[in-house]
Amino acid sequence: MVSFYGLIGVLAVSATTKGKLRAEDRLPNVVLIIADDHHWADYGFMGHPHIRTPQLDRLAAESLVYERGYVPASLCAPSLASILTGLYPHEHGIVCNDPPPGTAAADRQRQRSAAFVRGRAVLNAAIERLPTIPRLLAPLGYESLQTGKWWQGGYRVGGFTQGMTHGDEARGGRHGDAGLAIGRSTLAPIAEFLDATDATDKPFFLWYAPMLPHQPHDARAELVESYREAAPSEQVARYWANITRFDETCGELLNLVARHSEAERTLVIYLADNGWIQDPAADRYAPRSKQSPYEGGLRTPIVVRFPGRAAPRRVTQPVSSLDVLPTIAAATGVMPSAGCSGVDLLDAAAVERRDAIFGEVLLHTAQSLDDPAENLRFRWIVQGRRKLIVPDAVNEPAAKVELYDVEADPREETNLAEQLPREVAELRQRLDAWWPGRRAD
Repeated sequence: MVSFYGLIGVLAVSATTKGKLRAEDRLPNVVLIIADDHHWADYGFMGHPHIRTPQLDRLAAESLVYERGYVPASLCAPSLASILTGLYPHEHGIVCNDPPPGTAAADRQRQRSAAFVRGRAVLNAAIERLPTIPRLLAPLGYESLQTGKWWQGGYRVGGFTQGMTHGDEARGGRHGDAGLAIGRSTLAPIAEFLDATDATDKPFFLWYAPMLPHQPHDARAELVESYREAAPSEQVARYWANITRFDETCGELLNLVARHSEAERTLVIYLADNGWIQDPAADRYAPRSKQSPYEGGLRTPIVVRFPGRAAPRRVTQPVSSLDVLPTIAAATGVMPSAGCSGVDLLDAAAVERRDAIFGEVLLHTAQSLDDPAENLRFRWIVQGRRKLIVPDAVNEPAAKVELYDVEADPREETNLAEQLPREVAELRQRLDAWWPGRRAD
């Protein structure tokens, strides 16, 4: 039908395990926490001098922390789909937030048009046909709950057994309709789900993806007030306050989970779907953050807590959100599908062997659902301390190739491409071998 469905045949769900678990072992419960629009450095444990994140700081202190995690796309729908499938956007087919026609994202009339609805159905079908995390876990008896951000129709489309999002376009189906209440106003659906799994003694997978610290930045007045003196503007104070608000919900969530699952039986993974730099003068993100190929949009700490199996430590080796699915698969004994290129984050040797991370930046509103390359803005590769950004010649005709030393220059202020042409050529060759994108770029 469309080109990115060519992989479907090799991505069939596999209930094959790597070896039977011992009878006395119990399958681990899995909790996946996904922040929304959160800069990689905006945490206490990542060194921010003002932002308070005591709950996530505690989680990090108990965890394996990858300080240089990356998402393949700095746009939420493709990024969330990559976490769920272990595939790049051009592989899983979620190559945009919105399908054509390309008018303003807030245009409700457009979102009700027949063309838009058909496009959403095509995107949803891409996920429905793939082996997602909950689909891989289902044959082992897992109950799975979707809460929060979810773009691809109802929760069943993603393979969840239960969920809050029903794909109701009239109630904000693009982001997650009723699911968006989680964290912002309630955790009750999670408490009810955990009570039910206690009664059945089934293992569980929990997707907690609240629309936080995402706009609206409307945290409690006292939280905003607590940041006014340190923040450079009112807008920044409200963004920082929403981060602390999100942190509080993470603490509430982890306390709930602790009452229902022993720590040694609970795998917790934390990351953000994409970055955010608050514009100090307006209620919007600044350049070089969301929807960009820069660290401010792509980078996130990835935190893994699994007592007895993951010793607390900090790692600077680059890793990817595509590693989330293989990590969960390894912990539960499931064999990930053949198309997954990520590695188990608890396998230090595998992480060390991989020397490059790749990704793609896509248009917010697609030009085509048939060819992912038509929606491409940038491809990028991180290898060690170097990062190469290659623009698409059609969608970004004025952009230049950029090369950065992201260890010494994490804000990517000094483009080294003209000084180091040999490195550019070598990294470009690796990037093209990964995915050439548009042939004419």
